[in-house]
Amino acid sequence: MKISDTTNTSSTITGFILLGFPCPREGQILLFLLFSVVYLLTLMGNGSIICAVYWDQRLHTPMYILLANFSFLEICYVTSTVPNMLANFLSDTKVISFSGCFLQFYFFFSLGSTECFFLAIMAFDRYLAICQPLHYPTIMTLVVSCWILGFFWFLIPIVIISQMSFCGSRIIDHFLCDPGPLLALMCKKAPVTELVFSTLSPLPLVIPFLFIMGSYALVLRAVLKIPSAAGKRKAFSTCGSHLAVVSLFYGSVLVMYGSPTSEHEAGTQKIVTLFYSVVTPLLNPVIYSLRNKDMKNALQKLLGI
Repeated sequence: MKISDTTNTSSTITGFILLGFPCPREGQILLFLLFSVVYLLTLMGNGSIICAVYWDQRLHTPMYILLANFSFLEICYVTSTVPNMLANFLSDTKVISFSGCFLQFYFFFSLGSTECFFLAIMAFDRYLAICQPLHYPTIMTLVVSCWILGFFWFLIPIVIISQMSFCGSRIIDHFLCDPGPLLALMCKKAPVTELVFSTLSPLPLVIPFLFIMGSYALVLRAVLKIPSAAGKRKAFSTCGSHLAVVSLFYGSVLVMYGSPTSEHEAGTQKIVTLFYSVVTPLLNPVIYSLRNKDMKNALQKLLGI
């Protein structure tokens, strides 16, 4: 793949420049320290949930095994962007190689798609637990499908885009290799490529979201049939954590991709992407541990509190 410079069509460069968050050197160091702490806390929080589920026999149920898989997914998701962003803060050139850019592109969007599928399966898990408990264990047969589908979904678009030629300044005004800036750097318009990407990209968001809404509609109908108020509260409490996580993730993603990219300034794109790719994985362990008595007890036992 050749990346050409507008001033010299015969020159070939080896990567792109990720602007990240432009600011003085002191600001870059402060951002490095801030996101290093956030990254470590994310690893510790999600890692603690994985360990708690592994060590506590009481948590060896479909719900918590799903949660452990989701926590592992969050670790992978945040790792697809933050380490490179940290290196970028301390770099003078801020160059990312061509292969590195597209690997980040592939893993970031594949893991994001997998997260959408997992959120849908976790909603279905809540439906089975409340409405059809006898069929509850069947949920585990879908876990592997989430991983496989997520990693195959963007494979073809990534391969197609990676074969394109790129011209111009090679500057990406973002902290990761986002498709919008990449497509804008192509030497000539590729309507078929843009159509394939614009068609496939929304589907891992829209289809799981509709599945989540459908699952909770069935849950709501079942809960309303429960005669006692205490029973209704208990049923709703089992869904609270998942609904909070869905709201955080889909709220920020829909702000980002719910309207044309051109309507968002680069700064807004960075902040919103930062929220759903870095902040949400940090908050998820807190949400699940604070609202779940069994998980809270398992974490206290794990940490010796």
